[in-house]
Amino acid sequence: MGSASFFFVVLAAAASSLAVQGRDYDYNPDARLGINNNASLATRWINNNVSLSDNKYADGTTVRPIVLRSTRVGGRFQGWSFGAGFFCASPCDFFVFSVFIATNGGAYENGESPPLTSSGPQVVWSASRASPVRENATIELTRHGDLVLRDADGRTVWSSGTSGKSVAGMEITKHGNLVMFDQKNAIVWQSFDHPTDSLVPGQSLTEGMRLTANTSATNSTENQFYVTVLRDGLYGYVESTPPQLYFSYPPVKSNKTVTDPTKVTFQNGNLSIILEAPKKPYHDSQITVFYYGIVDYLMLPLSQFSQYMRLESDGHLRLYQWSDNENRWTTSDVMEISRNCDFLTPCGREYEISGDCAYPTVCGAYGICTNAQCTCPPEGTTSSNYFKPVDDRKANLGCTPLSPISCQDMQHHELLMLTDVSYFDQSHAIVNLTNRNDCKQACLKNCSCRAVIFRYGQEDSNDECFWVTKVFSLQSIKPEAAHYNSTAYLKVQLSPSNSSSAPSPNKRKVMLAITLPTTSILVSLLIVAILYLQRKRKYEDSDEDSEFDQLSSGMPTRFSFEKLRECTEGFSKILGGGGFGSVFEGKLDEETVAVKRLEGARQGKKEFLAEVETIGSIEHINLIKFIGFCAEKSQRLLVYEYMSRGSLDRWIYNRRNNGRLDWSTQCKIILDIAKGLCYLHEGCRRKIAHLDIKPENILLDENFNAKVADFGLSKLIDRDQSKVMTMMRGTPGYLAPEWLTSHITEKVDVYSFGVVILEIISGRKSIDRSRPEEDVHIIYLLREKAQNDQWIDLIVDNNSDDMVAGQEEVIQMMKLAMWCLQNDSSHRPSMSMVIKVLEGAISVESHIIQSFLNANSVMSVQDNQYLYSVREASILSGPR
Repeated sequence: MGSASFFFVVLAAAASSLAVQGRDYDYNPDARLGINNNASLATRWINNNVSLSDNKYADGTTVRPIVLRSTRVGGRFQGWSFGAGFFCASPCDFFVFSVFIATNGGAYENGESPPLTSSGPQVVWSASRASPVRENATIELTRHGDLVLRDADGRTVWSSGTSGKSVAGMEITKHGNLVMFDQKNAIVWQSFDHPTDSLVPGQSLTEGMRLTANTSATNSTENQFYVTVLRDGLYGYVESTPPQLYFSYPPVKSNKTVTDPTKVTFQNGNLSIILEAPKKPYHDSQITVFYYGIVDYLMLPLSQFSQYMRLESDGHLRLYQWSDNENRWTTSDVMEISRNCDFLTPCGREYEISGDCAYPTVCGAYGICTNAQCTCPPEGTTSSNYFKPVDDRKANLGCTPLSPISCQDMQHHELLMLTDVSYFDQSHAIVNLTNRNDCKQACLKNCSCRAVIFRYGQEDSNDECFWVTKVFSLQSIKPEAAHYNSTAYLKVQLSPSNSSSAPSPNKRKVMLAITLPTTSILVSLLIVAILYLQRKRKYEDSDEDSEFDQLSSGMPTRFSFEKLRECTEGFSKILGGGGFGSVFEGKLDEETVAVKRLEGARQGKKEFLAEVETIGSIEHINLIKFIGFCAEKSQRLLVYEYMSRGSLDRWIYNRRNNGRLDWSTQCKIILDIAKGLCYLHEGCRRKIAHLDIKPENILLDENFNAKVADFGLSKLIDRDQSKVMTMMRGTPGYLAPEWLTSHITEKVDVYSFGVVILEIISGRKSIDRSRPEEDVHIIYLLREKAQNDQWIDLIVDNNSDDMVAGQEEVIQMMKLAMWCLQNDSSHRPSMSMVIKVLEGAISVESHIIQSFLNANSVMSVQDNQYLYSVREASILSGPR
């Protein structure tokens, strides 16, 4: 089949169950799928070249369209079309269900053959980037009105979440919007509400939406760059902790007072940003800022070109336009704007991007960009080096420290000064630190600081100190051109020998005379020690086998490493991973299991044996079932039951991909978590504090039954102990205030449980630095909304019928969270009390609510200065 001949594919596979409906404006007959009085809405498309037309392009891409639309002007079809279907890039190993723009090189009449082009379709939206599917995957419009994507093995990858919403059909609009509509033609779901990395003309981003870049041109998983709309404009970030700002527009903060959300719309090559501010609108070649009112656009003829805008993997936001004359896509960079220095802000402000050197990853980590050339610091010196290139042949991949920063050796930290070097993110100024020496000392005293940038002008009042916790690319500047001076100070790790001055030549001779014979003796001793340890290890291996064989009856099964390698097909099907290792899907006989392979574990065999016995001795319907383990030499593996719905975080934060959890399901999950924790705290011989309760460690089975998982950080507490002392562990955002003292009880789990309740209800993370400053911490936000009697504002979807109708129950759940979030651990309820509240046996007393509202939450344990001293547990956010 020709490269452009798919534009008028008839959906024969759907003909038996779907009726085609027309509209007044121009459209393709296969752009809209619907039902008539005699048809039922239940259609399934299979991703293979038998069920769908297989369209291959010269660049290696393949498209299998399901719905298509070509634009027609004056009886002539234009040179571009929108479609939705299965798409794969070269070498075409996996597919994504996508909306794409297909070009054919020119306009043509009815009956004519479309002009051919070698340019493959351009993807502008995809359903599940992180989970591409294989040959024979399916996309189904179910009888219940849900659009569901399943892989070839039947596993659900993505769902529109529209089940039960009276969906009558699906279409691709002339603007490239994949829409599901009801019997009254009202939109039930649309792809425009769930942007990925691209915008098409007419598409808007509203406040809180974001574009997230793909990892690469052939890898559609999300990478670290994203652009989002906040209350006062459009912002570009590179992901770190906290996120680092590299682009902002408009360049000044607005005094916006209206409640309508900020809106950014792409139209005719421009982004229009609707703000509320005084004075006149400002326009440049690619971005227009309207300070008031709605503006009508001058619509260019559709026949001239097609357009889209994409956030690239390198952080560039590029405008793509199809050129019929050149028969290719042409690009321009939206972020590289030019404006007069006397408008609103002087030249050289950090918001303006000028050239590749201003992008975070242009020279990789720690790389210095000078006129598009990359070098490692210290630049241009022959003295001691502290960094080396990641790849000598590819300078743009960045640099790596010769000695990694060690928080246990802070006395040997030093700051390497780089003059006339700036940094893209200057949004994290350290308040009240305008003295250069104070700026440097603050960084040396905190291990989470990896660099500081000291920026200064002609007057001391202009001096600023900026804190950096993760170092991306740096940029050389010319102060006279930039109108400011900047010095970067990079933290480096010195060995004790580097801290002292170099010895004199005579001393070196004496040291050499002493060192040579000493070295010979040490080498001999080392050889003897190695032989001894090898012999000892043989005995230890045999002893280890006997120790694990002595596990009491009823304990989990011990598997061989080879058995687990075989059942996981060589550890090929990864489900997730984190700081303690990775989790793989496996098959033991006919049972699907999750195999956790511990990596870099510091446990010895006695500690690992104790952990296995502890986990193996507990069994509860709301705790993950532990099946077995493997301990062979340095190999440590744990085998658990497989949970098909994956972890709870996928259903909270990524609900656009997985569908919304209704209120009854949310309540059920919360109760299940409470029952699992209650058993750990009160049902075991020794209390078990989990210490890392968060949505990532709550797993869901096919019926949304919740089970507590991942006991890698748990702590045993004797019944006669009121508190135990332990080093800080867990995840920022869920840490109780008493972690600052290291004296904790099982009540730290109760605090984390309260945070999880709020996340389930609100559909957001406990700490979200992409939000306005006053909304970053969910606990602060809860206090504010409760004090102003605006509880409903915290609900994840204010238009959710079941949550709005049952808002009294929702508010009671928030009050339970307040009880769990008391600063004083002794004032928090036990988990058995929590269950009684959830089951309606008791209610939360008003004085507890007042105590929460009047308290000053101790949030410093969640903030940056403690963030890097917290030992993070595994993040296993895949089905298992």
